[in-house]
Amino acid sequence: MSVRTLPLLFLNLGGEMLYILDQRLRAQNIPGDKARRDEWTEVDRKRVLNDIISTMFNRKFMEELFKPQELYSKKALRTIYERLAHASIMKLNQASMDKQLYDLMTMAFKYQVLLCPRPKDVLLVTFNHLDTIKGFIRDSPTILQQVDETFRQLIEIYGGLSAGEFQLIRQTLLIFFQDLHIRVSMFLKDKVQNNNGRFVLPVSGPVPWGTELPGLIRMFNNKGEEVTRIEFKHGGNYVRAPKEGSFELYGDRVLKLGTNMYSANRPVETHMSGSSKNVASWAQESIAPNPLAKEELNFLARLMGGMEIKKPSGPEPGFRLNLFTSDEEEEQAALTRPEELSYEVINIQATQDQQRSEELARIMGEFEITEQPSLSTSKGDDLLAMMDEL
Repeated sequence: MSVRTLPLLFLNLGGEMLYILDQRLRAQNIPGDKARRDEWTEVDRKRVLNDIISTMFNRKFMEELFKPQELYSKKALRTIYERLAHASIMKLNQASMDKQLYDLMTMAFKYQVLLCPRPKDVLLVTFNHLDTIKGFIRDSPTILQQVDETFRQLIEIYGGLSAGEFQLIRQTLLIFFQDLHIRVSMFLKDKVQNNNGRFVLPVSGPVPWGTELPGLIRMFNNKGEEVTRIEFKHGGNYVRAPKEGSFELYGDRVLKLGTNMYSANRPVETHMSGSSKNVASWAQESIAPNPLAKEELNFLARLMGGMEIKKPSGPEPGFRLNLFTSDEEEEQAALTRPEELSYEVINIQATQDQQRSEELARIMGEFEITEQPSLSTSKGDDLLAMMDEL
């Protein structure tokens, strides 16, 4: 497992989350002079994106994120994205978060990792996400500076890694995604995903930069001299890569993976694979004791402690965003969601240390997001509570 994987996972999933929210906000956009109180306008869309991106690229948050550390569970990361999604005036219910937003985020990035021609191209996928995010905030120079600073950190930390280190990062990402087989309507229609939720990988297209076209076997003697050539039929339609993508702050990435696939405004839905084994695996993750539970909670506390959540000032109630095509679909998804998949409670065995148990219970209690005003407490008492108070 690579200790340099977490920033790439977080930034790419965060980029996919912003793509989805932007697409849905645009689809529900109403001109400002015609909008009712509970409807979205272009000003609201920009405000939501600005608030989420500003929180996501907060300097203290990025400092914690870029520290070498192991990947944690899907549950821990989901909690981070739930807080990010509610870092503005937008309101998402649990069904929209589970059945649409998080599922689409994870499956889109999984597909991108699978399609990367070479392990290092995961960094180009990340740059494509950040390039598009910068387009969302082109009118906000302060937030744009935050994203550019993250760009520079990525170049500094990952620019000098070897091919072997990137291969380890890619393997770590694939291990994280290996049990996720959620069907996405867009992928199904494009025939890049089977009905069982597994992706169909192409056997044609450009080969990785710096490699030769398949179809030739060369054999060498012990002196390094070529002695024999054997040609074979590879069964694909391969072409050479036109050029290597730019790993600089600005430049042509060449690779299109990680760009906004929702720009065509196609409706996208997710469906859990029909196998009961997949549902059981998600449920098991929620109820099984986790030996890294304390470390995961500490990880969440450190990250959330650096997030600055901007609460709406005054009596403004905030806007509700439905990621389903109708309220009826959203309600149905909430009813069909297995109870075991609830992420409001985390079960941890920590009976050996009563004081530690009480502390973990206190932190876990802060995971639940409610609309009730928070009590006045010291910001230093609880890093998770601090996130809501800022």
